[in-house]
Amino acid sequence: MSHDLDEEPHMTAERPTPGPLWLVAANVVRWRRYGNGGQELRPGTKAYRGGAKVYVVGTHAGMGHEQVTTVGRGRHTGAYITIDTATRHLHTFRPAAVHSPAVLRRLTALGIDGTWATREYAEELTALLGSLAPRYREEHWGGAPHPDPCRCHTCLVTPG
Repeated sequence: MSHDLDEEPHMTAERPTPGPLWLVAANVVRWRRYGNGGQELRPGTKAYRGGAKVYVVGTHAGMGHEQVTTVGRGRHTGAYITIDTATRHLHTFRPAAVHSPAVLRRLTALGIDGTWATREYAEELTALLGSLAPRYREEHWGGAPHPDPCRCHTCLVTPG
């Protein structure tokens, strides 16, 4: 009896994963101002560690992009989470081709088909969010003085 290798019953069909998508990658600020007048400092955010890499998967244009929907590894579990976060808590925006199967599965579960996720769109959104984040960081505290010494993102990247 001949045995056809192409028709083995124990072979299972793998679920296809979507191809790479172009999204905006960013990092969470290492330190952020917090509390009365921004005189306290906290590392990262409640959901993400400072410096964590996140992907922007959605924005809220009606709110002036003050909040963005992000996918990244959570502070406490290290598992991927999806959460809305303030644009002012992100920096170093850049377009990135996302190949990670875990991130792509999470996008599929959110109902994001990625038809809009082109490199050109990611570059445009990168420029927009990169210009808004510093402004939102400054506006949020209404000109209140920084604590002394200050390790907030603005003070860390501003020379002098």
